[in-house]
Amino acid sequence: MKACLLSAPAPVETRPLRVVEIPPPQPAAGQVLVKVRACGVCRTDLHVVEGELPPRKSPLIPGHQVVGTVEASGPGASRFAPGARVGIPWLHRTCGVCEYCRSGRENLCERAEFTGWTADGGYAGYIAAPEDFVYALPAGFGDLHVAPLLCAGIIGFRTLRVSGVQRGGTLGMYGFGAAAHVAIQVARHWNIQVYAMTRDARHRRLALDLGAVWAGGADEEPPVKLDAALIFAPAGELVLPALRALKRGGTVALGGIHMSPIPPLDYGLLYWERAVRSVANNTRRDGEDFLEIAAAIPIHTEVREFGLDEANEALNALKNDAIRGAAVLRMG
Repeated sequence: MKACLLSAPAPVETRPLRVVEIPPPQPAAGQVLVKVRACGVCRTDLHVVEGELPPRKSPLIPGHQVVGTVEASGPGASRFAPGARVGIPWLHRTCGVCEYCRSGRENLCERAEFTGWTADGGYAGYIAAPEDFVYALPAGFGDLHVAPLLCAGIIGFRTLRVSGVQRGGTLGMYGFGAAAHVAIQVARHWNIQVYAMTRDARHRRLALDLGAVWAGGADEEPPVKLDAALIFAPAGELVLPALRALKRGGTVALGGIHMSPIPPLDYGLLYWERAVRSVANNTRRDGEDFLEIAAAIPIHTEVREFGLDEANEALNALKNDAIRGAAVLRMG
């Protein structure tokens, strides 16, 4: 099969992904073998490829927003019939026995594995994954358009939940890429007023097109105080203006897996019970709940298509904020 292989982290400008021919994986016990039809390109992939997330497997096939069809099942795997369309997300597996897994917080499992970081991902013709961590996909979404839902969508949904914003409230979004362009559709479905702060004029336009009541620059102050703010850009300096924009008792939820350093902040920004919360991965329940609401809305994803051999170009475009919506690799 063809696959994009990362031998060592490097800046994406140096084209570190090589398209190679390698044997397809064989499904182990409890796993399914999936023929990949599409794979979303996520900012987390960029952090993996450039080494901002420390290498955990080498060489590595990146990619964790995988859409495909079940080709075969390993011993003991019987959840999916051959030909079933499925999605493979970031959370590859958890231990199932630690205090976090037993209390419904498997996203915090200390022995978790992650697709496209600690296990080979979906920038390839085939992928093997534990069937218990694979999603059945709702009908009504094409392969390219459902792929971004599997990480950008799920993480955006969890970030929205963690922020505590209530229906009818006011919400800020800092950075308006793949996750935000899905999360805003859930927020609008819940009658939440959204204010978008992002440095790129094209992304401000997209926010307004998707129902934001106001859009400004990354460092601009929104015209109203916010019940909550979501930060999707990996820029720690945005925490300060986000806190300034909050009402008393509001929360800033950080939706990224990697962020530049947060500058020193005056205690007055946190006073009045303002809070800063991180979002670490997601649970399977998050994914199931999100896919159900995504089908009910239904959510529309704006995508830009690339071929597998254009994965370096897709990551470069993502790094330079040149993607309106989400980038997706189409296989074959």
